[in-house]
Amino acid sequence: MSNPIDHGEEYQLLPSLQKHSRVDLGPVRSPIQTLSRLGDELGIELQIKRDDAQPLGMGGNKVRQLEFYLGPALDQQADTVLITGAIQSNFVRLCAAACRKLGWQPVVQLEDRVPTNDPLYRKSGNVLIDQLLGAEIHYLPREKDETEADANLDKLAAELKAAGRNPYVIHLGVEHPPLGALGYALAAAETKLQLEATVSMPDHVVIPTGSGITHSGFVTGAHALGWEVPIHGICVRRERALQQPRIEQRVAEVSELLELTDPVPASRVLVYDDVLHPGYGQLNEQVEDAVKRTAHLEGVLTDPVYSGRCMAGLIDLVDRGIITKGQRVLFIHTGGLPGLFAYQQKLGF
Repeated sequence: MSNPIDHGEEYQLLPSLQKHSRVDLGPVRSPIQTLSRLGDELGIELQIKRDDAQPLGMGGNKVRQLEFYLGPALDQQADTVLITGAIQSNFVRLCAAACRKLGWQPVVQLEDRVPTNDPLYRKSGNVLIDQLLGAEIHYLPREKDETEADANLDKLAAELKAAGRNPYVIHLGVEHPPLGALGYALAAAETKLQLEATVSMPDHVVIPTGSGITHSGFVTGAHALGWEVPIHGICVRRERALQQPRIEQRVAEVSELLELTDPVPASRVLVYDDVLHPGYGQLNEQVEDAVKRTAHLEGVLTDPVYSGRCMAGLIDLVDRGIITKGQRVLFIHTGGLPGLFAYQQKLGF
Protein backbone atom coordinates (compact mmCIF):
# COMPACT_ATOMS: atom_id res chain seq x y z
CA MET A 1 0.00 0.00 0.00
CA SER A 2 1.50 3.30 -1.06
CA ASN A 3 1.43 6.46 0.95
CA PRO A 4 -0.86 9.28 -0.27
CA ILE A 5 2.23 11.35 -0.98
CA ASP A 6 0.47 14.20 -2.74
CA HIS A 7 -2.83 14.27 -0.85
CA GLY A 8 -1.93 14.78 2.79
CA GLU A 9 -4.37 17.65 3.36
CA GLU A 10 -7.16 15.85 1.52
CA TYR A 11 -6.68 12.75 3.66
CA GLN A 12 -7.08 14.92 6.74
CA LEU A 13 -10.48 15.99 5.38
CA LEU A 14 -11.46 12.38 4.59
CA PRO A 15 -9.54 10.34 7.19
CA SER A 16 -11.41 7.09 6.51
CA LEU A 17 -9.52 6.86 3.20
CA GLN A 18 -6.49 5.75 5.22
CA LYS A 19 -8.13 2.34 5.67
CA HIS A 20 -8.21 1.63 1.92
CA SER A 21 -5.26 0.32 -0.07
CA ARG A 22 -4.04 2.58 -2.84
CA VAL A 23 -1.30 2.24 -5.43
CA ASP A 24 0.78 5.16 -6.64
CA LEU A 25 0.17 5.84 -10.35
CA GLY A 26 2.04 9.12 -10.40
CA PRO A 27 0.99 12.67 -9.53
CA VAL A 28 -2.78 12.73 -10.03
CA ARG A 29 -3.52 16.24 -8.79
CA SER A 30 -4.76 18.19 -11.82
CA PRO A 31 -5.06 21.93 -12.46
CA ILE A 32 -8.20 24.06 -12.74
CA GLN A 33 -8.24 26.53 -15.62
CA THR A 34 -10.61 29.21 -16.89
CA LEU A 35 -12.23 28.83 -20.31
CA SER A 36 -12.98 32.50 -20.87
CA ARG A 37 -13.81 32.42 -24.60
CA LEU A 38 -16.29 29.54 -24.38
CA GLY A 39 -17.64 30.93 -21.12
CA ASP A 40 -18.22 34.34 -22.69
CA GLU A 41 -20.06 32.75 -25.60
CA LEU A 42 -22.33 30.85 -23.19
CA GLY A 43 -22.74 33.84 -20.85
CA ILE A 44 -21.25 32.05 -17.83
CA GLU A 45 -17.96 31.92 -15.92
CA LEU A 46 -16.54 28.57 -16.99
CA GLN A 47 -13.74 26.68 -15.27
CA ILE A 48 -12.37 23.25 -16.14
CA LYS A 49 -10.76 20.59 -13.94
CA ARG A 50 -8.15 18.96 -16.18
CA ASP A 51 -8.20 15.28 -15.32
CA ASP A 52 -7.52 14.70 -19.00
CA ALA A 53 -3.98 15.89 -18.19
CA GLN A 54 -3.04 12.91 -15.99
CA PRO A 55 0.42 11.76 -17.13
CA LEU A 56 -0.27 8.00 -17.21
CA GLY A 57 -1.24 6.45 -20.55
CA MET A 58 -2.72 9.62 -22.14
CA GLY A 59 -4.66 10.46 -19.02
CA GLY A 60 -8.25 10.55 -17.84
CA ASN A 61 -10.46 10.02 -14.83
CA LYS A 62 -9.80 6.28 -14.60
CA VAL A 63 -6.31 6.91 -13.20
CA ARG A 64 -7.81 8.10 -9.90
CA GLN A 65 -10.15 5.11 -9.83
CA LEU A 66 -7.43 2.59 -10.61
CA GLU A 67 -5.30 3.76 -7.69
CA PHE A 68 -7.98 2.35 -5.36
CA TYR A 69 -9.12 -0.57 -7.52
CA LEU A 70 -5.55 -1.86 -7.75
CA GLY A 71 -4.69 -1.39 -4.07
CA PRO A 72 -6.07 -4.86 -3.19
CA ALA A 73 -4.23 -6.35 -6.18
CA LEU A 74 -0.97 -5.11 -4.73
CA ASP A 75 -1.93 -6.49 -1.31
CA GLN A 76 -2.52 -9.97 -2.78
CA GLN A 77 0.68 -9.79 -4.87
CA ALA A 78 -1.15 -10.17 -8.17
CA ASP A 79 0.83 -10.55 -11.37
CA THR A 80 -2.08 -10.25 -13.81
CA VAL A 81 -5.08 -7.91 -13.86
CA LEU A 82 -8.29 -8.42 -15.83
CA ILE A 83 -10.83 -5.75 -16.82
CA THR A 84 -13.71 -5.40 -19.27
CA GLY A 85 -15.00 -2.45 -21.30
CA ALA A 86 -16.21 -1.23 -24.68
CA ILE A 87 -13.92 -1.55 -27.71
CA GLN A 88 -12.86 2.09 -27.24
CA SER A 89 -12.73 1.84 -23.45
CA ASN A 90 -10.59 4.43 -21.69
CA PHE A 91 -10.72 2.32 -18.54
CA VAL A 92 -9.20 -0.67 -20.36
CA ARG A 93 -6.46 1.49 -21.87
CA LEU A 94 -5.50 3.05 -18.54
CA CYS A 95 -5.70 -0.25 -16.68
CA ALA A 96 -3.23 -1.69 -19.20
CA ALA A 97 -0.93 1.32 -18.68
CA ALA A 98 -1.19 1.01 -14.89
CA CYS A 99 -0.35 -2.68 -15.08
CA ARG A 100 2.76 -1.96 -17.09
CA LYS A 101 3.83 0.71 -14.61
CA LEU A 102 3.41 -1.79 -11.78
CA GLY A 103 5.04 -4.71 -13.60
CA TRP A 104 1.89 -6.75 -14.17
CA GLN A 105 0.30 -8.36 -17.24
CA PRO A 106 -2.94 -6.70 -18.43
CA VAL A 107 -5.72 -8.97 -19.74
CA VAL A 108 -8.55 -6.98 -21.29
CA GLN A 109 -11.99 -7.88 -22.58
CA LEU A 110 -13.48 -5.63 -25.26
CA GLU A 111 -17.28 -5.60 -25.61
CA ASP A 112 -19.07 -4.73 -28.85
CA ARG A 113 -21.34 -1.96 -27.49
CA VAL A 114 -21.48 0.47 -30.41
CA PRO A 115 -23.23 -0.49 -33.68
CA THR A 116 -20.51 0.30 -36.23
CA ASN A 117 -18.21 -1.48 -38.65
CA ASP A 118 -15.90 1.53 -39.01
CA PRO A 119 -12.37 0.06 -39.12
CA LEU A 120 -10.96 3.14 -37.37
CA TYR A 121 -13.29 2.51 -34.43
CA ARG A 122 -12.20 -1.10 -34.21
CA LYS A 123 -8.46 -0.65 -34.73
CA SER A 124 -7.40 2.91 -33.86
CA GLY A 125 -7.61 5.06 -30.74
CA ASN A 126 -7.67 3.14 -27.49
CA VAL A 127 -7.36 -0.23 -29.25
CA LEU A 128 -4.05 0.82 -30.77
CA ILE A 129 -2.76 1.83 -27.34
CA ASP A 130 -3.99 -1.44 -25.78
CA GLN A 131 -1.93 -3.27 -28.38
CA LEU A 132 1.09 -1.02 -27.90
CA LEU A 133 0.98 -1.78 -24.17
CA GLY A 134 1.01 -5.49 -24.92
CA ALA A 135 -2.37 -6.24 -23.39
CA GLU A 136 -3.79 -9.71 -23.93
CA ILE A 137 -7.06 -8.90 -25.69
CA HIS A 138 -10.27 -10.93 -25.68
CA TYR A 139 -13.45 -9.91 -27.51
CA LEU A 140 -17.11 -10.28 -26.63
CA PRO A 141 -19.07 -10.28 -29.91
CA ARG A 142 -22.06 -8.43 -28.42
CA GLU A 143 -22.77 -6.16 -25.47
CA LYS A 144 -23.58 -7.99 -22.27
CA ASP A 145 -24.71 -6.56 -18.98
CA GLU A 146 -21.99 -5.95 -16.44
CA THR A 147 -22.80 -9.09 -14.46
CA GLU A 148 -22.31 -11.30 -17.54
CA ALA A 149 -19.16 -9.44 -18.58
CA ASP A 150 -17.69 -9.79 -15.08
CA ALA A 151 -18.58 -13.50 -15.04
CA ASN A 152 -16.66 -14.00 -18.27
CA LEU A 153 -13.64 -12.30 -16.70
CA ASP A 154 -13.90 -14.69 -13.75
CA LYS A 155 -13.71 -17.64 -16.18
CA LEU A 156 -10.61 -16.18 -17.79
CA ALA A 157 -9.08 -15.59 -14.36
CA ALA A 158 -9.74 -19.21 -13.36
CA GLU A 159 -7.90 -20.38 -16.49
CA LEU A 160 -4.97 -18.11 -15.69
CA LYS A 161 -4.83 -19.33 -12.10
CA ALA A 162 -4.81 -22.93 -13.28
CA ALA A 163 -1.85 -22.01 -15.49
CA GLY A 164 0.09 -20.74 -12.48
CA ARG A 165 -0.71 -17.03 -12.61
CA ASN A 166 -2.00 -14.90 -9.73
CA PRO A 167 -4.85 -12.95 -11.34
CA TYR A 168 -6.90 -10.09 -9.95
CA VAL A 169 -10.22 -9.06 -11.51
CA ILE A 170 -11.56 -5.50 -11.49
CA HIS A 171 -15.30 -6.11 -11.27
CA LEU A 172 -17.44 -3.21 -12.50
CA GLY A 173 -20.92 -4.64 -11.91
CA VAL A 174 -23.13 -3.19 -9.21
CA GLU A 175 -22.77 -6.42 -7.20
CA HIS A 176 -19.23 -5.36 -6.28
CA PRO A 177 -18.05 -2.45 -4.09
CA PRO A 178 -17.20 0.74 -6.02
CA LEU A 179 -13.65 1.08 -4.72
CA GLY A 180 -12.67 3.36 -7.60
CA ALA A 181 -15.19 5.94 -6.41
CA LEU A 182 -12.86 6.66 -3.49
CA GLY A 183 -10.54 8.27 -6.04
CA TYR A 184 -13.26 10.79 -6.83
CA ALA A 185 -14.20 11.39 -3.23
CA LEU A 186 -10.53 12.33 -2.89
CA ALA A 187 -10.82 14.43 -6.07
CA ALA A 188 -13.73 16.33 -4.54
CA ALA A 189 -11.56 17.26 -1.57
CA GLU A 190 -8.69 18.22 -3.87
CA THR A 191 -10.99 20.37 -6.01
CA LYS A 192 -12.61 22.13 -3.06
CA LEU A 193 -9.21 23.04 -1.62
CA GLN A 194 -8.04 24.39 -4.99
CA LEU A 195 -11.17 26.49 -5.42
CA GLU A 196 -11.07 27.85 -1.88
CA ALA A 197 -7.50 28.99 -2.50
CA THR A 198 -8.71 31.11 -5.43
CA VAL A 199 -11.90 32.32 -3.70
CA SER A 200 -13.94 31.27 -6.74
CA MET A 201 -16.40 28.59 -5.67
CA PRO A 202 -18.73 27.43 -8.49
CA ASP A 203 -22.50 27.60 -8.54
CA HIS A 204 -22.63 24.30 -10.44
CA VAL A 205 -20.38 21.30 -11.18
CA VAL A 206 -20.91 19.28 -14.38
CA ILE A 207 -19.52 15.74 -14.62
CA PRO A 208 -20.11 12.69 -16.87
CA THR A 209 -22.10 9.75 -15.48
CA GLY A 210 -21.52 6.31 -17.05
CA SER A 211 -20.55 3.46 -14.75
CA GLY A 212 -21.34 5.97 -11.99
CA ILE A 213 -18.00 5.59 -10.20
CA THR A 214 -16.74 9.11 -10.95
CA HIS A 215 -20.13 10.75 -10.40
CA SER A 216 -21.01 8.96 -7.14
CA GLY A 217 -17.53 9.42 -5.73
CA PHE A 218 -17.51 13.17 -6.34
CA VAL A 219 -21.05 13.63 -4.98
CA THR A 220 -20.32 11.63 -1.83
CA GLY A 221 -16.96 13.28 -1.26
CA ALA A 222 -18.46 16.74 -1.64
CA HIS A 223 -21.24 15.87 0.81
CA ALA A 224 -18.72 14.54 3.33
CA LEU A 225 -16.96 17.91 3.15
CA GLY A 226 -20.16 19.91 3.57
CA TRP A 227 -19.80 21.24 0.03
CA GLU A 228 -23.43 21.42 -1.16
CA VAL A 229 -22.88 22.63 -4.73
CA PRO A 230 -25.27 21.11 -7.34
CA ILE A 231 -23.38 18.37 -9.24
CA HIS A 232 -25.02 17.56 -12.57
CA GLY A 233 -24.29 14.10 -13.96
CA ILE A 234 -24.56 14.02 -17.77
CA CYS A 235 -25.61 10.55 -18.98
CA VAL A 236 -23.25 8.93 -21.47
CA ARG A 237 -24.57 5.35 -21.48
CA ARG A 238 -27.96 4.87 -19.80
CA GLU A 239 -31.10 6.98 -19.76
CA ARG A 240 -32.02 8.80 -16.57
CA ALA A 241 -34.64 6.24 -15.48
CA LEU A 242 -31.89 3.61 -15.21
CA GLN A 243 -29.02 5.86 -14.15
CA GLN A 244 -30.73 7.67 -11.28
CA PRO A 245 -31.22 4.57 -9.07
CA ARG A 246 -27.79 3.32 -10.05
CA ILE A 247 -26.11 6.50 -8.77
CA GLU A 248 -28.25 6.53 -5.63
CA GLN A 249 -27.09 2.96 -4.90
CA ARG A 250 -23.48 3.80 -5.59
CA VAL A 251 -23.63 6.92 -3.41
CA ALA A 252 -24.95 4.80 -0.53
CA GLU A 253 -22.11 2.31 -1.03
CA VAL A 254 -19.44 5.02 -1.19
CA SER A 255 -20.91 6.53 1.98
CA GLU A 256 -20.32 3.18 3.70
CA LEU A 257 -16.75 3.01 2.41
CA LEU A 258 -16.17 6.52 3.79
CA GLU A 259 -17.95 5.60 7.05
CA LEU A 260 -20.31 8.57 6.79
CA THR A 261 -22.98 8.86 9.47
CA ASP A 262 -24.86 11.58 7.59
CA PRO A 263 -26.47 10.00 4.49
CA VAL A 264 -26.40 11.82 1.16
CA PRO A 265 -29.93 13.11 0.40
CA ALA A 266 -31.49 11.76 -2.80
CA SER A 267 -31.92 15.39 -3.89
CA ARG A 268 -28.12 15.60 -4.28
CA VAL A 269 -28.18 13.04 -7.12
CA LEU A 270 -28.78 15.04 -10.31
CA VAL A 271 -28.91 13.01 -13.54
CA TYR A 272 -29.48 14.56 -16.98
CA ASP A 273 -30.02 12.58 -20.19
CA ASP A 274 -31.26 15.15 -22.73
CA VAL A 275 -28.12 14.83 -24.90
CA LEU A 276 -27.83 11.01 -24.73
CA HIS A 277 -29.76 10.16 -27.91
CA PRO A 278 -29.11 7.99 -29.95
CA GLY A 279 -27.07 6.21 -27.30
CA TYR A 280 -23.66 5.23 -25.95
CA GLY A 281 -20.74 6.03 -28.20
CA GLN A 282 -22.94 7.52 -30.94
CA LEU A 283 -22.75 11.12 -32.05
CA ASN A 284 -25.55 13.64 -32.28
CA GLU A 285 -25.44 17.26 -33.46
CA GLN A 286 -25.09 18.63 -29.94
CA VAL A 287 -22.11 16.40 -29.11
CA GLU A 288 -20.37 17.12 -32.41
CA ASP A 289 -20.92 20.86 -31.90
CA ALA A 290 -19.58 20.71 -28.33
CA VAL A 291 -16.43 18.82 -29.39
CA LYS A 292 -15.69 21.25 -32.23
CA ARG A 293 -16.70 24.42 -30.37
CA THR A 294 -14.48 23.61 -27.38
CA ALA A 295 -11.57 22.91 -29.72
CA HIS A 296 -12.11 26.05 -31.82
CA LEU A 297 -12.61 28.47 -28.94
CA GLU A 298 -10.21 27.08 -26.33
CA GLY A 299 -7.83 24.60 -27.97
CA VAL A 300 -9.18 22.04 -25.49
CA LEU A 301 -9.91 18.57 -26.88
CA THR A 302 -12.88 16.51 -25.71
CA ASP A 303 -13.94 13.06 -26.88
CA PRO A 304 -17.27 12.07 -28.48
CA VAL A 305 -18.16 9.44 -25.86
CA TYR A 306 -17.60 11.06 -22.44
CA SER A 307 -16.14 14.54 -22.13
CA GLY A 308 -17.65 15.84 -25.39
CA ARG A 309 -21.11 14.57 -24.48
CA CYS A 310 -20.66 16.05 -21.01
CA MET A 311 -19.80 19.43 -22.54
CA ALA A 312 -22.88 19.13 -24.76
CA GLY A 313 -24.89 18.55 -21.59
CA LEU A 314 -23.40 21.65 -19.95
CA ILE A 315 -24.30 23.76 -22.98
CA ASP A 316 -27.83 22.34 -22.98
CA LEU A 317 -28.23 23.09 -19.26
CA VAL A 318 -27.35 26.72 -20.05
CA ASP A 319 -29.70 26.83 -23.03
CA ARG A 320 -32.56 25.52 -20.88
CA GLY A 321 -31.90 27.99 -18.07
CA ILE A 322 -31.03 25.33 -15.48
CA ILE A 323 -27.64 27.00 -15.33
CA THR A 324 -28.41 30.71 -15.56
CA LYS A 325 -26.44 33.46 -17.23
CA GLY A 326 -23.63 34.85 -15.13
CA GLN A 327 -23.23 31.80 -12.93
CA ARG A 328 -19.87 30.15 -12.31
CA VAL A 329 -19.60 26.54 -13.57
CA LEU A 330 -16.89 23.93 -13.04
CA PHE A 331 -16.59 21.28 -15.77
CA ILE A 332 -14.83 18.04 -14.82
CA HIS A 333 -12.85 16.98 -17.89
CA THR A 334 -12.50 13.19 -17.64
CA GLY A 335 -10.32 12.70 -20.72
CA GLY A 336 -10.92 10.00 -23.31
CA LEU A 337 -8.85 11.75 -25.96
CA PRO A 338 -7.52 8.66 -27.81
CA GLY A 339 -11.13 8.02 -28.81
CA LEU A 340 -10.98 11.07 -31.09
CA PHE A 341 -8.88 9.08 -33.56
CA ALA A 342 -11.47 6.31 -33.64
CA TYR A 343 -14.22 8.83 -34.50
CA GLN A 344 -12.38 10.63 -37.32
CA GLN A 345 -14.90 9.71 -40.02
CA LYS A 346 -17.93 10.23 -37.78
CA LEU A 347 -16.68 13.76 -37.04
CA GLY A 348 -16.57 14.45 -40.78
CA PHE A 349 -12.81 14.44 -41.29
